[in-house]
Amino acid sequence: MITRRSLLALAIVPVAGAVLVPLASFAADTASMKIYTKNGVAIRGADPVAYFTENAYVQGDAAHAAEWAGEVWHFSSAENKDKFVADPTAYAPEFGGYCAYAAAKGGLADGDPEAWTIHNGKLYLNFNKTVRSIWLEDTDANIALAETNWPELSKQ
Repeated sequence: MITRRSLLALAIVPVAGAVLVPLASFAADTASMKIYTKNGVAIRGADPVAYFTENAYVQGDAAHAAEWAGEVWHFSSAENKDKFVADPTAYAPEFGGYCAYAAAKGGLADGDPEAWTIHNGKLYLNFNKTVRSIWLEDTDANIALAETNWPELSKQ
């Protein structure tokens, strides 16, 4: 049986003509992380690094893919992939890319990569832009609530 942990232990995995680079050094810390995926790709294929480097949502490309926390992540460039590989927790969205506002309210909802916020150097996704506007009304309090709720939510 193939598990997320065994996949992380692989050195190189070919995917659709690209080379996936699992980040094995993070396997123990990330094996049980809950990450929002769609069609087998984290955060709908958005490039998590681009939010920080381009201050924008940028769709990633399977040609620049890496595996972290048992999931495939896409990047818009080899440079962004390398940045993520060097320090994935600096770029990965909080609450696994699920809607941060839903987490604050005690639930799970899809994260929309086009409804994003960087707050205190961390990336947060929301269900949509309307929810993001509500989230932004009291971001610090919402983050505190989501952080309280996340340990239980991440087990669902």
